Amino acid sequence: MECHFQIFVDDNWVDCASLTVRENQRGSVFEYDLDYAFGGTLEPVSLGFPVDANHHTTAQWPAFFYDLIPQGSGRKFLLGLLGLGDGPGADFPLVCAGAFNPIGRVRVAEAVAYFDQHIGRHDARGMDKGITMEEIIERGEAFHERMMIHSMLAAGTTGVQGAAPKYLLTMDRLGLWHADGALADAEAAAHFIVKLPRGTSGDDKKVLRNEAAYMQVAAAMGVRTHGKLERHGDALFIPRFDRVVEHGRVMRRHQESAASLAGLCGFDSRPSQFELLNAIRTFVTDKTENTIEFLKRDVLNLAMRNTDNHARNTAVQKVGDEIRLTPLFDFAPMYLDPEGIVRAARWYHPATKRELIEWRDVLAALTLDDGEAEHIVGALRKFGEQMTELGNHMQQAGVDDDIVAFLRPNIDEQVRQLHALGDIE
Repeated sequence: MECHFQIFVDDNWVDCASLTVRENQRGSVFEYDLDYAFGGTLEPVSLGFPVDANHHTTAQWPAFFYDLIPQGSGRKFLLGLLGLGDGPGADFPLVCAGAFNPIGRVRVAEAVAYFDQHIGRHDARGMDKGITMEEIIERGEAFHERMMIHSMLAAGTTGVQGAAPKYLLTMDRLGLWHADGALADAEAAAHFIVKLPRGTSGDDKKVLRNEAAYMQVAAAMGVRTHGKLERHGDALFIPRFDRVVEHGRVMRRHQESAASLAGLCGFDSRPSQFELLNAIRTFVTDKTENTIEFLKRDVLNLAMRNTDNHARNTAVQKVGDEIRLTPLFDFAPMYLDPEGIVRAARWYHPATKRELIEWRDVLAALTLDDGEAEHIVGALRKFGEQMTELGNHMQQAGVDDDIVAFLRPNIDEQVRQLHALGDIE
């Protein structure tokens, strides 16, 4: 089996690489097209595979490939279309059908062909006309018909991983909405992920209702965020940061998960936070500042009980020549989720493999030179002072009162630990 990758550079999709999978679906060969490798473009499909003319033989599929595999609602939709049972054996055909418009700037050529074939099977008259915000909120006939024609392929979660139902939508210059990929770049004004509750329970709705407020709190605490999340009805509209419209041009930014950077294959890995942070530090431009950002986000995760911290909920992006952590995403009171989500990535000591729960122990286990360690400790001590205002920020942002009250012991514990860093010499 084989698939071919395309990358968006200089306002065009360009053929760039291929992946050949052996019959047992375990080993693979990844290689860049020679025309691309020697064409002067150095933009990689994955940061772990810089552009070269080599054959990269791997015992497993490349880790970046798993960033493209549909999950959640989009996966279920595609399995039905393809007539496949679920399981790892379905991953490759799912990529070849669903990875035509994923997050970031890399897509699979076979999936583009599948999408075109899918659209050709339907009467698409009028599909170029946008729908209103009200039609999205109500999710009436016009919305569902549009989503069926462009299906979960264009608008749904084949392009964005996660369990909550999501739609990828593009707003045109008149303020009307289209399935992502159905509107020409020249007509696009902004791109959004529209997220719905994971389920129908009150807690599912409560989690989503508070996500916009949680992100407002993170911004108030100085963590990098992007745009303003807005709730309309039971739908949360999230501005995308892998797409930016500048001077009438759509800029697609490289985005890659921490799982990919760490070389983690599949979806069942439970990596240490040390493993993820070390992988991020390998690729980012400013190691110290991104380390501080990573640690601050985990302080907030612990204080505000965002327990869904798996390795694909952290990613890096390339902005110009700089590689850095993306703005924060999927930040919500996930401790409320009815499925009982617990922290997947924890601070397991690199040598002893025992979990560390005190920040002073975590910092002592990081491989840092003295100057960098001092700078990071100072930044976290300062963040500890900010943390004393976290409860007030939560109230001002409109986080539910019962959540704020429940989290006070967690907040106090994080404040205590960060203040204790003052004892480190």
